[in-house]
Amino acid sequence: MKRFISTGLEKSVSDGEGVAILSNFFRTVSRLTLFTGRFFKEAIKPPYEFGEFAKQCYLVGNKSFLLIAITAFIMGLVLTIQSRPVLAEFGAQSWLPAMVGVSIVREIGPVITALIFAGKVGSGIGAELSSMRVTEQIEAMEVSGINPYKYIVVTRILAATCMLPLLVAFADSVALYGSYFGINLSDTVSFQSFFFHVFKKLDFIDVFPAFIKTFFFGFFIGVISCYIGYNAANGTQGVGKAANSSVVFSSLMVFLLDMIAVQVTSFFI
Repeated sequence: MKRFISTGLEKSVSDGEGVAILSNFFRTVSRLTLFTGRFFKEAIKPPYEFGEFAKQCYLVGNKSFLLIAITAFIMGLVLTIQSRPVLAEFGAQSWLPAMVGVSIVREIGPVITALIFAGKVGSGIGAELSSMRVTEQIEAMEVSGINPYKYIVVTRILAATCMLPLLVAFADSVALYGSYFGINLSDTVSFQSFFFHVFKKLDFIDVFPAFIKTFFFGFFIGVISCYIGYNAANGTQGVGKAANSSVVFSSLMVFLLDMIAVQVTSFFI
């Protein structure tokens, strides 16, 4: 009898926890949707913070520039070195530049760069905004008659949306140069011949969708990081939690958006 009652209580508690988690999920999604809708409203309504936007573009690009350059070069180099023996078994070494080029431009370059961007910039935005919330700087802006959402949220989301595509284009270029360097470790291929084979196999359907989805990557990284930081709580402990959550959820969103982009692109191939 006691065992039956205990099992029933455990089941009810488990069901209650599941309902609470599901309710919290939908509550968070609805708040994030309203937060995003407010962004579009504030972004088109004057006055515009051009100075702060330009500053955030510089900071966002400068924070990630060196790390993305190093990662992209190593990525292209390692991908080339690892792929060459497999192609050599089939006598298809001549396909190596094209294969690496298509892989980097279509998938690896945008996704890896977005993940680095989420880890570097997303965590920074989440920590910065949460510290401003904890130290009541956001409340001080509201008292002073400044719209804190427009000044600190809109500018950062726009900067992330605009800068990530440029960083991806830069990363793709560096990764291709890393691939060229990797090929010349064992063979001798001219610079012109390497990039001729790369661009010969790249089509519009390879470049355009990959470039467009980087805008969505940057936008959602900015939105999620700003949302978490702007609504942070629990004092200084919330700063670390906001930085960590910004990276985790932004990275998950990158994978989700990439999966959707692949499905959409497959209809046109």
